[in-house]
Amino acid sequence: MGVCSLGYIRLNSPNIDDWREFGNDFAGLMKVDGPDAESVYFRMDDHPPRLVVSPADEASCTAIGFEVLDRRELADLVDRIRAEGIDTEAGSKDECAQRRVTGFARFTDPGGNQIELYYGPILDHVPVHTPLVSEFVTGDMGLGHVIVTAEDVEKTFDFYNRILGFVERNTAGPTYFMGCNARHHSFGLAPRPGPGGLVHIMVEAKTLDDVGLALDRAYEMNLPMMHTLGKHTNDQMVSFYVYSPDTYAFEFGFDGLQVPDRVPTYNITEGALWGHRFTPPPK
Repeated sequence: MGVCSLGYIRLNSPNIDDWREFGNDFAGLMKVDGPDAESVYFRMDDHPPRLVVSPADEASCTAIGFEVLDRRELADLVDRIRAEGIDTEAGSKDECAQRRVTGFARFTDPGGNQIELYYGPILDHVPVHTPLVSEFVTGDMGLGHVIVTAEDVEKTFDFYNRILGFVERNTAGPTYFMGCNARHHSFGLAPRPGPGGLVHIMVEAKTLDDVGLALDRAYEMNLPMMHTLGKHTNDQMVSFYVYSPDTYAFEFGFDGLQVPDRVPTYNITEGALWGHRFTPPPK
């Protein structure tokens, strides 16, 4: 069956205070306590924290967590990954407790990105409270989507498609957009020399007003804009992008396309139907 959804992202950052303000005051995520008092934990739904940022000297993405159905599915995927010559490591009881999951396995994908497959999120049944956002679109579709890089993008795409079960939704030149549920894409791969790295995180809100109010907050907080308000050609999402405290692109969107399991793939030649004008990152 493969991966069900994008479940969580774990980051290291030298800008932990900026992330605390960014996640809470701009993105409208719910800041909660976690096992590490120095880290920042953000919830957006009934799932355990989907974004965790820990203090470090250098910025890095330490884990992208993909949810799988159950322990049997995890074991089957681990066997398939190992058959590709990729080492995996089971998460310890303490590490599972830190993530609030029943079990997980970690590995490095062919592009050099740190990936975790997990099952059984442990719910605390405390209602999520996001006063700045009416609701985030998550559920069976997970956190949103994430884009990473790989030097050998074809080999890395083959791994996600053939081993983890991602479906190719569309391409944009050499960049792949892949789905694992009704969300148009939960994962993307872009070519770049060197070890893989995080490029982009997307969260989807329930209403257009949520996007407009978030855009107002971005201007009020003087956040550096990456892409102005616009509408994508592939997933039809109305969104804008800002640079996060570690200059990852952070997309805040609405009304992303949902698709059936089997839809023919296609190649796009433009990224936006309108808007999404680009500004380079701050120096």
